[in-house]
Amino acid sequence: MFEAISNSLEGIFSKLRSKGRLTESNIRDGIHEVRLALLEADVNYKVVKDFIQHVTDRAVGEEVVKSITPGQQIIKIVHDELINLMGTSDTAIPFNDGEQTLIMLVGLQGSGKTTTAGKLANTVHSKGRKPLLVAADVQRPAAIEQLKVLGEQLTIPVYFESNSQPVRICQNAIKFSKENSNDVIIFDTAGRLHIDDEMMSELKEIKEKIKPHQIYFVCDSMTGQDAVNSAKEFNTKLGFDGVILTKLDGDTRGGAALSIKAVTGKPIKFVGVGEKLDRLEEFHPDRMASRILGMGDIVTLVERAQQAMDLEEAQKLSKKIQDDSLSLDDFLSQLQQIKKMGPLKEIIGMIPGIGNKVDEMNIDEDNFKKIEAIIKSMNREERTNPDIINGSRRQRVAKGSGTAIQDVNQLLKQFRSMKKLIKHFKGSSKGMKKLGFLTKNLPFAKDLIK
Repeated sequence: MFEAISNSLEGIFSKLRSKGRLTESNIRDGIHEVRLALLEADVNYKVVKDFIQHVTDRAVGEEVVKSITPGQQIIKIVHDELINLMGTSDTAIPFNDGEQTLIMLVGLQGSGKTTTAGKLANTVHSKGRKPLLVAADVQRPAAIEQLKVLGEQLTIPVYFESNSQPVRICQNAIKFSKENSNDVIIFDTAGRLHIDDEMMSELKEIKEKIKPHQIYFVCDSMTGQDAVNSAKEFNTKLGFDGVILTKLDGDTRGGAALSIKAVTGKPIKFVGVGEKLDRLEEFHPDRMASRILGMGDIVTLVERAQQAMDLEEAQKLSKKIQDDSLSLDDFLSQLQQIKKMGPLKEIIGMIPGIGNKVDEMNIDEDNFKKIEAIIKSMNREERTNPDIINGSRRQRVAKGSGTAIQDVNQLLKQFRSMKKLIKHFKGSSKGMKKLGFLTKNLPFAKDLIK
């Protein structure tokens, strides 16, 4: 995500770092380039103007010029101002403990409201809540059916009515939820292709009648300033408590994410980063600023690993590393757990020190499938002790997995190299610390990079 602006800023900062000494003149030149990069990223013009003024006020002065590492100091200033721009982290849903919590989703048609309703229900369900999805969008013919399908996939109940009015559906849903002990009710309301009085009147009536505890505006981040303008108008006419940005994983520019808090004054609560129903993440401005500047996001990486990795399996793996008894079954198990964390390119990009450089790597997601097929074509003895795999066995494995003998050879070579690396580091506690995150959570990730 945000590849365009990240690459632009990386180029600007590289130029500044390469200068032996920074002066007020070349600092201003660099800041001017930052301004152009933000405008090209479709960031709101007024937001860019204010942002650049804040950066300039801090950067042009003794704080930078007399700094030991002026280039790094400017990056820190931009990092801090990006965090200020996107606001402080505000991801908590204020649940109405002891009573029901009503959450109303609003937004334009096509923004991803219905899918987001399912994702949000999945998120609150993972926190021990008992959600109910309410199909209050009677304008889009497929909306009710789509929500019912999502509810079935998540095993979360969906309240709907045929040939009824949205306000009545919402009121009856609240009665239904009380009878069935649902403590979080998520209302999927109707949208339009553009904002009109009829839609706003309907949403205002629902808001007045059910009095939701939270209203979240759902918008497509890839529409840039259109999303920001819609958010501003919704907030003026209806009012909302937070924003959920969808399709952030496909947003190469980042204009909406960088503008919406400054324009509306309302925090970004969650971001959609994939199509699957578990791909809704809390939005943390500090982590996003680090990603934009190519500094990685180790906190989110660890959180994803903790969610995807089985603790018992991790302990077994740790013991096998110590005993030098890793097998290809362990390799396969780790691959499958890594897949749960999301796209490999995104995962690798979160590792500090890699950041934007991930685009320079030849990362092939199809390697997952190829490696899985090869390992599954081996018998138990071969997976436990790969050293016994001779020429005829390699030929059989290649044929059974639909791959080439060279692919089998490459996998075995990578596996042996990994074991040697672990053995090398295992001899010292300092070495094991260097292995750090990879040995604990992602020991085989590097083998997927050609």
